[in-house]
Amino acid sequence: MKTRKIVSGILTLTLLGASLVACGNNNNNAGSSASASSGASSSASASAPSSSSGKTELVMNYRADPPALDVSIAESAASFTILGAISEGLYRLDKDLQPQPALADGMPTVSADGLVYTVKLKSGLTWANGDPLTAKDFVYSYKRTLDPKTKATYAFMVAWIKGGNDVLTAKDDAAVKAAQDKLGVVAKDDTTLEITLDHPVPFFTAQLAFLNFYPQNEKFVSAQGDKSGADADKVLGAGPFKLTKWDHEQQLVLEKNDKYWDAANVKLTKVTLNIVKDTATGLNLYETGASDYADVKGDQMLAYQDKPDLQMKKELVTGYLNFQATKVPAFANVKVRQAFTMAIDRAGVANLVLKNGSVPATGFVPAGNQDGNGKDFRTVVGDTEATFDAAKAKQLLDEGLKESGATLPKLSIIGDDTETGKKMLEYLVSQWKTNLGVDVTTEPLPHANRLDRELSKNYQIVSSLWGADYNDPMTWLDMFLTGGSFNTQDWSNAEYDKLVKAAQLETDNAKRADEMAHAEKILLSEAAVTPLYFRSSPFVINPKLKDLILPPYGPDFELKWAHFEG
Repeated sequence: MKTRKIVSGILTLTLLGASLVACGNNNNNAGSSASASSGASSSASASAPSSSSGKTELVMNYRADPPALDVSIAESAASFTILGAISEGLYRLDKDLQPQPALADGMPTVSADGLVYTVKLKSGLTWANGDPLTAKDFVYSYKRTLDPKTKATYAFMVAWIKGGNDVLTAKDDAAVKAAQDKLGVVAKDDTTLEITLDHPVPFFTAQLAFLNFYPQNEKFVSAQGDKSGADADKVLGAGPFKLTKWDHEQQLVLEKNDKYWDAANVKLTKVTLNIVKDTATGLNLYETGASDYADVKGDQMLAYQDKPDLQMKKELVTGYLNFQATKVPAFANVKVRQAFTMAIDRAGVANLVLKNGSVPATGFVPAGNQDGNGKDFRTVVGDTEATFDAAKAKQLLDEGLKESGATLPKLSIIGDDTETGKKMLEYLVSQWKTNLGVDVTTEPLPHANRLDRELSKNYQIVSSLWGADYNDPMTWLDMFLTGGSFNTQDWSNAEYDKLVKAAQLETDNAKRADEMAHAEKILLSEAAVTPLYFRSSPFVINPKLKDLILPPYGPDFELKWAHFEG
């Protein structure tokens, strides 16, 4: 868009057509982005002109300082975005979200049963530091991500590989090593990688473009220890750019990687990302020519309404709340969660707080997500979110507290410290005060800190976002499996688990879609999560900037083919 996220499932190339970033647990203003700008090329192969008289340095406002830029542990759209610029996988998604060969020399050979993928790498590949890049770097990467000691929140996705779950659940180093030795990924030689899946995943070729399937340089990563990805000199990729400067919470600087296999088609020589959390400040930078890209909202859009600068992006991103039931026993009661959910006027969230084209959520899976059966999931399932009803909310709160015998402690809600993030928190606490008579304090935090608090379950209420890792409901629903990495509210439902796990393996698309629909209905009937809005993001972009791809899920933007016209 969490981002950190959780994924699994089977679908056809309904995947095509967008954190969190997931995005993932993405933040209130730094999640996955969406549809391609009007200047995007018709295909990656026809990206930029062979020569350009335009400038070659791009300056962008960016809304969040990324957490660690480490392929195994990245879990936010901010991290996905930067890693996608400085590294890449076997494939890279073009503007139509079609996988195009990147480090791979062509499309994979797939066995008749859909389980074995054989991929040839380009010859002569190197890392940005000049080290050779071989098939063994992919094997190392997947094993490292699955190693329980790495604590990779996205390991579940790599566990689609045969034997992956055995590595994840190994209890000691010896067991991990034994399971890794049997993992279904083999470097047949320096340029041949063979991946065997646990079950068929028809969209797997496109998923190989996702960052957790990037290679890693074992020598470099091992030398960094627990500081891997923490600073510019602790990051190594093999992508179009390299990270040359990282002043945390201030600025990141990317420079063209001359050792990149396709360097001839990378037109930008430098990209400067300034961390700007206030939209008024960002717009001023844009209007004075100090930035080529800025996010805007509300009345700020009016001056650009009829200008080519304004670009509106529809995203596969949901803003939502989680209530932590272990820290606050009252939140273990479904009526209490329903009360806090029904006490929020979601129209106010969209129209009073965001004012950016976002719309009130009608479920957790956002509109535009395909259901794997050729239909829009939201259209088929309809509105599953609780209706705003202040009187009913107060009644449910009283009943829930009486039933549970619990009391509400002094409550706080954490969220991102962006301008919009702070306003969101203020709106929510005012709703609970007005409609429930409950006092909640706000605790805005830098994105990385909020993410850490959320994933470590160190919160009572959290305002978060989730952006799709691929275009299918499973990228939303398997988050809440019992014990899942992103089930930070500690909710559990046996019927929900049964439905989601069945859908993960189901090859009948119609039956699978029905299982996922029933699962979401359970999720929201129990207020296990509180969806608030489906996000859109308006931006002003220098009209001379072309082929900057803004996908509806995953990274915020794709820089490889971006260039300026004269």
